[in-house]
Amino acid sequence: MKVSEIFDTLLEKLKVGDASTTIAARRDEITKALNKDFRSVEGSTANRLMVGSYGRHTAIRGVSDLDMIYILPANLRSSYDSETGPRRILNRVRDDLKARYPNTDIQVDQCVVRLQFTSNKFKFEVQPAFENADGTFDYPDTKSESWKVTKPRHEITATKDCNDRTSKNMRHLARMARAWKDTNGVVMGGLLIDTLVHRFFSTTTEYDDKGSLWFDFMVRDFFKFLAEEPDKDYYLALGSNQRVTVKKRFQPKAKKAYNRCLEAIADEGKASANKKWREVFGTAVPLETTKSARSFSDTEEFIENLFPVDIGHSVTIDCEVTQNGWRPTLLRMMLRDRTPLLANKGLDFTIIECSVPEPYDVKWKVLNRGDEAERRNNIRGQIISSSRPGVRHERTSFRGEHVVECYIVKDGIVVARDVIDVPISTNAA
Repeated sequence: MKVSEIFDTLLEKLKVGDASTTIAARRDEITKALNKDFRSVEGSTANRLMVGSYGRHTAIRGVSDLDMIYILPANLRSSYDSETGPRRILNRVRDDLKARYPNTDIQVDQCVVRLQFTSNKFKFEVQPAFENADGTFDYPDTKSESWKVTKPRHEITATKDCNDRTSKNMRHLARMARAWKDTNGVVMGGLLIDTLVHRFFSTTTEYDDKGSLWFDFMVRDFFKFLAEEPDKDYYLALGSNQRVTVKKRFQPKAKKAYNRCLEAIADEGKASANKKWREVFGTAVPLETTKSARSFSDTEEFIENLFPVDIGHSVTIDCEVTQNGWRPTLLRMMLRDRTPLLANKGLDFTIIECSVPEPYDVKWKVLNRGDEAERRNNIRGQIISSSRPGVRHERTSFRGEHVVECYIVKDGIVVARDVIDVPISTNAA
């Protein structure tokens, strides 16, 4: 396939699509419920602003966190000025929404009221706020028992201005960066992604007027930019200059993505290029239809077809390699030391770190790749459960590239994932 076809298809599949209708309906019903109380108006959908990735138009398919500001009547400001004001206003919003959605999990969470809808997996975070003359908002914070300032309109404007200057490539790249995040388990918030994309375009004008034929070079240069960023605790957000926390280092995975881009560019026009782009951006990248030299059943499943994916947490897996008469060894240490992994070994894949608060579900994928897997008609790749809590037990069997991936599912959404390569170097004796 041509480069432009690959990236045009990718971006088309990343569109929020039909979910926009459901999001709009939820947004309007929430606004009506609040206007009924705060303004004694029935059926009005005014006085709200969608913010976050959805408000900046950089969200992608599978988006699950929706951020909305409900603009409070200015004449109520003095009634909520005291230390108890932030909690009282949030409790009032919570009670209004509980009356509208009595069977939905609705909680106050420091600065917002969180609604977790189970029917379509959306989580709305509603922030009541007073709008100021300069377009900023004062929002309630129950932790500090005070009102703080946020500037989402400035962030929206900065996104639009950069997008206009770059022939819509600001939003194109921001969406592709989200696909990379969700495919590779990169722990980055949406505002950090948009801020880094904005910073990237401030360093170059090379892609300001380029179309999708140039997107392979654009994403290559973007990942190089990310990989070379110095370690920081925070960035100043585009437009607002408010602090955006860096939850976890992204440079190593950006370097890996950069190398995959180089390989894909080198393989342009071959089926292998699509596979390399898919490693970077996930299943939204189309595959070339090729006929294998042998017949085998393609049994691989993809987590994106079973659950929405919106990575916001981290999980790390490792594997204890065992064999009778040998001391157990960790696989990542073997890979680091280039110690060969032989056949006929026991493998216990284990979660060694997870930032997701319990409860959550754990899913796994064990995928066999290469000629030997195809010859044996044993590529596997189904989404499966743990052998025992937090552990997936396997055995090495035959030579080839094997991959094990772990997914953490919370409230029906994949919020963390990790992958480990399992290169088996020889057959069993």
